[in-house]
Parts: sequence; structure tokens; C-alpha cells
Amino acid sequence: MEEEALQGILRESGADALFLECDFLRRYVTGFYASDGYVVCTKDACTFLADLRYFEAARARLAGSFVRAEEGGFRQAVALAKGAKTLGVPYPFLSLADSAKLEAEGFALTDCMPAFRKAMKVKSPSEMQKIARACDIAEEGLLATFPRLKEGMTEREAAAVLEYEMRMRGADGTSFETIVAFGAGSSVPHHETGDTRLAFGDVVLIDFGCKVEGYCSDCTRTFLFGDDGAHEAFKEHYRLVLRAHEQVKERVHAGMTGKEADEIARSLFREAGAEKLFTHSLGHGIGLQIHEYPVLSPRSEEVLADGMVFSDEPGLYVEGSYGIRIEDSVFIQGGKVHSFMKKLPRELIIL
Repeated sequence: MEEEALQGILRESGADALFLECDFLRRYVTGFYASDGYVVCTKDACTFLADLRYFEAARARLAGSFVRAEEGGFRQAVALAKGAKTLGVPYPFLSLADSAKLEAEGFALTDCMPAFRKAMKVKSPSEMQKIARACDIAEEGLLATFPRLKEGMTEREAAAVLEYEMRMRGADGTSFETIVAFGAGSSVPHHETGDTRLAFGDVVLIDFGCKVEGYCSDCTRTFLFGDDGAHEAFKEHYRLVLRAHEQVKERVHAGMTGKEADEIARSLFREAGAEKLFTHSLGHGIGLQIHEYPVLSPRSEEVLADGMVFSDEPGLYVEGSYGIRIEDSVFIQGGKVHSFMKKLPRELIIL
């Protein structure tokens, strides 16, 4: 991120210094990933402290940036912040034990996460490029997986194939645990991928994504593994979900609230008598975390704006029978919604 933006977060948090230990915030500030370390930001300097596992790489990666790399850990981070009376820390990601350690050093603590959330909701061009690349890889990975799906393979095996295909195309890892649901398992929105075997005529729901330089993609496709002629209700619901998915893209705009966006899909399901089958919200923000802000839900008053990235994922779930979700990672630009997903069809696929 830019130094000016970080200083804006510091000012908005009302702290004398920012003290960050959680990994995604360290990466957001510095662009460098490490499983451990500290970032201390004052009005005069920003420092990333790493132990010897990361120090050499951090020094090379941060050379020439406004962030300086130093060797050290908690004690050195506290020493850098000693001139501050109030530390900005991310309350949702700070343990009680860590909070007590900082207070024992004489610091007053304030929550800097609202300021970070406000900044992180709107993505920079660089962040957009990373998310776009993660979406490309995810789509290419699923397209390469389709011909490798075979009757009798397990959900775990299908997930492993997809994750392999994404890795081979440049993914750093998965955005979350890949969800592969065969048959009735698809009726559980967050089904646990297991040992169910693929059979002819199965509904298949795959919810997946990958990371590029820490930034996530999120996509879901639902399809049939062969058509046994027994899926008329499923196909009718699929057409309804697809219509909701596309209407969201057409009608959501900057200035609308997350609640109003969610209502576009929900009202369509309500008119069709299927609202009770839509058991989750329309979407969530996507970035360095797979669930960020804004939230598109029945209670969200967040106002959507250019530069925001989120999921468009309406779904219908018939308990014990089947589920359908169609999800793209999308963004707002020029006041309108655009999809990162350009390669995977959204119409019903029958393999």
C-alpha cells in the first residue's frame, strides 16, 4: 500500500502508533508474507520486524519501499512503539493474552480495524490485478478438471485434481478449503468434502478459489454429471438461480446498500415461492481474506462504491436432495458491476 494511505489509517484510528501482528494486515501494509513478525507504524516510520527465518527475504523484498526491515520480535517491536501512549491494534484479531502483554507495557489500546476495513473495502489497481489473475487461474483450473472427473472418484479426489490444476497454473494456494459436493451433499451450502463417490446423474456443486500474492478468488459452479432424465425440478431451480445471478449484475450499482443488492435476488426467489430455499446472504467482500467487506445481506447498510470486490452467489437448497449455487467474483467500476469470470459458462453444464 501507499505510505499516505497507511498514515491515513493511523490518523483515523486515533492512535499514536499501529502495532500489527496478524498476517493479512502485515501483508496488506508491506506486500510481504511471513507467518510471523510485527509491523510498527508511527507518523515518522513504518518497520517490519522479522526473525532470521524471514529477515533476509524481507530486507530484499522491502528495499526501496517506505517500509524498513529489521531483525527482531516482540521486545524490539515494543521498543519501536515506546514513544506512543495509544496503540492501534486490530481487536477482532488480537487475543486476550496479547492484549494483556501490551497493556502491561504501559500502552492504552484502541481498535484500528474499522480504519483498515474502510481502506481495504476499496481495492487499488494493483490489488484488482492480483484478484483478476486469481480468478483466471481458478476458471482455467476447473475447465481442466472437467474432463478428469470420472464415475466412482471421491469428492476428495476431485478436490485434489482441481487444486493441482490451479497450482500448476500459478496459484499460491487455495482461498479456502475446496468444497466438492456430489448428489444430495450439494444441499448443504458449506458441505464438508468427503468420500462420497461420483455417480452418473449426480448434481455436482464445486465452490473453490485460489490465491495470487495473497489475494483470493471465489467461484462456484453447479452442474450435472450426465443427465438421467430425473432432474426437471433441479433444472427449473437452476434457471431461477441463474436469473437471480444475472439480475444482480445488471441492477446492482454504486450508491446501493448491501441490503438492497441482496434484495434483488431475494425478491425474485420470493416471487417464485422459493425464498425459504435461499439460506444465506447474496455475497461478501473478497481480498486478502476470503470474507471481507462489504457484506451483501438482508441487514447490511454498507454503501457499495467503485473499487469494491465481492461475490455474487445466490443459491437454492432442497434439503436431502440437491443444492444450486452460481458464484462469480465481481467488482464495481464506473458505477456498475463487472465480473472477473470470463471463461466458465454459467448456463447449466452437463458433462
